[in-house]
Amino acid sequence: MKKSVKDYFKKFWYLLWKDDSWKGWAFTLIFLFVFIKFIFFPLLSLTTGTSLPLAIVESCSMYHEGNLLSNYNNWWDYWNEKYSNFEITKEEFQKFPFKKGFNKGDILFIVGTKPENLKIGDVIIFNGGQTNPLIHRIVKIKQEGDKYIFSTMGDHNAGQLSVEKTINENQLVGKAVFKLAPYFGWGKLIFFEFKKSPTERGFCKSNY
Repeated sequence: MKKSVKDYFKKFWYLLWKDDSWKGWAFTLIFLFVFIKFIFFPLLSLTTGTSLPLAIVESCSMYHEGNLLSNYNNWWDYWNEKYSNFEITKEEFQKFPFKKGFNKGDILFIVGTKPENLKIGDVIIFNGGQTNPLIHRIVKIKQEGDKYIFSTMGDHNAGQLSVEKTINENQLVGKAVFKLAPYFGWGKLIFFEFKKSPTERGFCKSNY
């Protein structure tokens, strides 16, 4: 019995990693799909405390010109008015996570978080009644009893969307903590770009 298990494992390992035939490639692809979908992601979701531990940025709403090489002073000079409406200063924004935003196609690492632990400036992912969740920055937090209500805004948007002015706790999916893989999400986005309006397709561009 012990020998048969060992022989089976050797055949499995050979077919998975060493067999260069079409059969071996097909087996490897199926195995990776099953492993990622039914083992890796469920374990990652359990560990991070959110149903969406990895999120692909699908729009330019958080884009800063030049991305990581953007000039913060120029960016702030252009957008400062919309943040002053929420009493957010230039100095405060510099201390925010993702102070240089992120780009379309970036993959973000998301963790679950308690509403009371969120702060102005944090980037959250939430359900806004659209096809996919939104990923924007908190600009206002209001507490009503023991419940928290959030308002967000995209760094690259001229103002707020109607769906993000009042975000309830049950809409929260998680908080973005770091950029895992810049641009890697384009491997998926490229297959869906044709469904978007012409103004939303392609790479992000500056407003100034």
